[in-house]
Amino acid sequence: MDISGEFVEFALLGQDWVLWLLVGLSVISVGVMIERGIFFRRQRFDAEAFERDVRKALAGGDTGALEDRYGRSPAMAVTVALTGVRERALGVDAVAEAMNGAKTRARQEQEQNLVVLGTLGNNAPFIGLFGTVLGIIAAFQHLSDRPGDVIDAVMSDVSRALVATAVGILVAIPAVVAFNLYQRRVRAEVGRTDALAHLILAQVHAGAGGKGGGRAGEPEVA
Repeated sequence: MDISGEFVEFALLGQDWVLWLLVGLSVISVGVMIERGIFFRRQRFDAEAFERDVRKALAGGDTGALEDRYGRSPAMAVTVALTGVRERALGVDAVAEAMNGAKTRARQEQEQNLVVLGTLGNNAPFIGLFGTVLGIIAAFQHLSDRPGDVIDAVMSDVSRALVATAVGILVAIPAVVAFNLYQRRVRAEVGRTDALAHLILAQVHAGAGGKGGGRAGEPEVA
């Protein structure tokens, strides 16, 4: 079996199917960008006002107003904080574990589909390069079939083949930019969540200490 000959036959199919593949991947990439943009837009909330309300609710012992105002918010920090507030009667350890679990679930939601952008950003140029290689192989094969038509056969086919690399880079750049921006947003949300979680742990720990309970060390929120 002449495997190189088989590959040449495959290459003669040209790079058009690779270009269509890149077009399809670009549509998927844009769809993920829009979906994640809408998702993160819905995550917005007034962090300073929420922190004040949390302090007030824990100090007064009445968290009903806090639940009514923020209970429907999808924001990671709000979800984790409300989970800790609901479990405050069980002690510091239970609050820490409950908030850790809520943060893990929320972070998975935050990072959903970002792997698509990361994968496209890393691999779209290689897909385009693959299409270019196929096009160049086809160009030289056409040259061998038409040795007298050098300029028209080779230059035209090679220029068409290079389009695949250009399209691959064009697909990759927005995907990389969006991936980095969204990952930065996730890290910012995690940092804000950790700050609120430690605030709640401190308040719960102080309340437990005032009643003669509690532990000497505060549990770590991962």
